This record gives sequence, structure tokens and C-alpha cells, in this order.
Amino acid sequence: MTRKLAPGTLVIASHNEGKVREITALLGPYGIEPVSAASLDLPEPEETGTSFIDNADLKARAAADLSGMVALADDSGLCVDALGNRPGIFSARWALAEDAHVPADDDAGHIEGDRDFGRAMRRVQTELEALGPEVSRNAHFVCALALVWPDGHSEWFEGRVDGSLVWPPRGANGFGYDAMFVPEGETRTFGEMAPDEKHAISHRADAFRKLVAAALT
Repeated sequence: MTRKLAPGTLVIASHNEGKVREITALLGPYGIEPVSAASLDLPEPEETGTSFIDNADLKARAAADLSGMVALADDSGLCVDALGNRPGIFSARWALAEDAHVPADDDAGHIEGDRDFGRAMRRVQTELEALGPEVSRNAHFVCALALVWPDGHSEWFEGRVDGSLVWPPRGANGFGYDAMFVPEGETRTFGEMAPDEKHAISHRADAFRKLVAAALT
């Protein structure tokens, strides 16, 4: 039986400010008081899992163990059909600077901490171009959520949104690969949408709908 999440403080096991903002907005109506792992000075565990669920679970489990509170972690990424679903679970790692002492060269506002998503998006584009002009640009985002209690109990939920990739990136909203991803049925990228519009249709919103139905209602 799914364990219910009681109102109160919940640790968001992430140091990604954009992700924390989205999760906080999605949890707002349910009496949950999110605090980020960064605000609690909790370290980020190494993501050694082989799936989105694995990585979400290990991040939430580490935060719950260290904080003594219920923790929620998200592991998400961009899966590009023509690239064999890469970057997938390595989406954030594609954005890591090759040398932390060299300033990132992104000029579109896609710097997030030590990650340069301008560079990551260019890598996706370069690899697609190498496959020829007729290559499919279909892609999807996946979001896995893990909710872990200090006693070790866990609940998992996964969401997905399908779409296609554009170049050059468009829009300064969102984060990660949002500026090159157009969801099905839309002409705008996630980066061009207002946060509320993205929240209504994103992979994270899909996973949260499942979490809410199971653990919050």
C-alpha cells in the first residue's frame, strides 16, 4: 500500500535551483513546506544508478538519511531518439564544464552553477548534424520521482513528455534543455513558455500527478 505524505517539511534532494522552484510550485497547494538540500548543506551523492528511478532513489535516500526528514528527489533527462536515447541519465553530465577554471562560453543564459547547458545543447545538435540532414529530431523528457522516509520506505513515480528538437535554442525561461525542446501539440519551446504553462504539460508535472494521486489525496 502506498504511504501517504503528511503536510509539513519535505527535503527536496537537489542543488538545481530551477528544479527546486518547479517542485516547490507543484507542491504548493498541498500544505508541504519544501526545503532544498542545498539550504541544509547536504552533499550531492554520486549518481551511480543505471536508470532515472535508480538515481532519484539514491539521492532521496541520502537526503532522508542525513536530514532525518522525508525527502523527495527528481532525476530527469532528455532522451533523443536518433542518439539511442542519449543523453538520458547523463543529461546533466553533458553540461559539465571540461575545466572548472575556464569560463563557460554560453551566450544564451543557460549557465546553471558549474553546468553549461548551452554547451550541452550544442553537443546534441552537433551529434544530430553528424547523422545527416534527414535525421529524426524526435525526443522526449523523462522525470522520475523518489519519495523516501527516514525509515527507508520509498515510493517511485515516473512521467514523460514527447516532442521534437529545434535549433537554435529559443527562450530564456525554464532550465536545462528546455530552450531546444518543443512538446507535441505546441510551436513554442519549453524555454518560451511561462512557468505555469510548462508545469501543466511537462514530464515533471506528469510524474507529480501520479505522486499526488497516490500519496497526497
